[in-house]
Amino acid sequence: MADTPHNSHHATGTRLTWLVLLLALSILLNYVDRGALGIVAPKMKDALNLSASEFGFAASAFFWTYAPLCLVIGWLCDRFCVYRVFALGVAIWAVCTFLTGFVGGLAGLVMLRIGLGIGEAVAFPGSSKIFAAQVPPHKRGIANASVAAALAFGPAVGALAGGTILALGDWRAVFWVFGLVTLVWLVPWRLVTGPVRSPTFSHPTAGRLDLGKLLRIRSLWLMGIAHFLSNYGFYFLLTWLPLWLVQTKGYSIPEMTALTTLGFVVQGVAALGIGHWSDAQVAAGADEGPLRRKLIVAGQVAVAVAIGGIFLAQNAWQLAALLVLAGVGISQVSTNIFAIGQIFSGPQAAGGWIGIQNAIGNVSGIISPIVTGILIDQLGGYGWGFALAAGVCAAGALWWWKMIPPIKQIEV
Repeated sequence: MADTPHNSHHATGTRLTWLVLLLALSILLNYVDRGALGIVAPKMKDALNLSASEFGFAASAFFWTYAPLCLVIGWLCDRFCVYRVFALGVAIWAVCTFLTGFVGGLAGLVMLRIGLGIGEAVAFPGSSKIFAAQVPPHKRGIANASVAAALAFGPAVGALAGGTILALGDWRAVFWVFGLVTLVWLVPWRLVTGPVRSPTFSHPTAGRLDLGKLLRIRSLWLMGIAHFLSNYGFYFLLTWLPLWLVQTKGYSIPEMTALTTLGFVVQGVAALGIGHWSDAQVAAGADEGPLRRKLIVAGQVAVAVAIGGIFLAQNAWQLAALLVLAGVGISQVSTNIFAIGQIFSGPQAAGGWIGIQNAIGNVSGIISPIVTGILIDQLGGYGWGFALAAGVCAAGALWWWKMIPPIKQIEV
């Protein structure tokens, strides 16, 4: 069977373009759906009578399944037909998003966030598995940048569409619309992957990968910790920025929507630019590993400065400028973090490697909302939450610079 992720021939031309575009679109929808909670927070929190700690608890619940299941689903992507595994994950998360529009309290909300985490866990191990097998090195930057851009445009589209639906009507409609749109994505996916999809769910592979062997690789754990430190600031802004802008700074819902959207749009555009530029450098002979490391270190520093500055900003213009800086910094990280994992793992182990790396990385999604919620409730303000997020980002810059070994493929 031609061009399956289990042979090493790269897909070419139109099919590769469509695969990359559909994977990018799935990541966009992934972040629209998971970010919906932050958008509806100003209305949902009051409607369901939730404290800051309870809201943080609900936001965190997504990651209870998402983080550990990245590990399992990464292994499934290496072992079974990755295209079918991917479609199943999307279907699960679309249904959970839709049903969130019917919740009546904290328990139902937490259960559906857990279900959303189960479905969305396929996104990065699955896309990385396909990219590692189908995309040649001199196109790795732009393929991963399309995902990094989608990761940014998702919250931007979510903020814009969700904010509009929220201003016009009930917060519940946000979940209904987002869930149905995600279900529609399955139609083109089925058409495009037809020629490369295994006829059955199973996919016999030569030399099946031992997950235990992967877990014994030191570089993978160092990458997981780097991923944790890189995710913290992004998740902090995704979860708490809309609420802080409305409740503490006094911005209206439309003003919050505009500011939030600005940061994410800049992040998406910058990701595409950085992906294209880094590919050009690699094609011209630059050493890919050191190049991608430098971009991430610079990005982490920018995010740390931006988060500290956002809290101290005196007006909307300063806020906007700092959100632009945060967007550029996050784009440098998100464009390269999976590309580096794909370099380390190679095509055979990419699903499992990215699954484990992403699982460790997303523990920050479990910790960040809960810790921030507790800091707000106990200390009566957002200051310590912002300080902690900025500090973690700065520590991330140091970790990427000093602790990540030379970036080249490891024999697994």
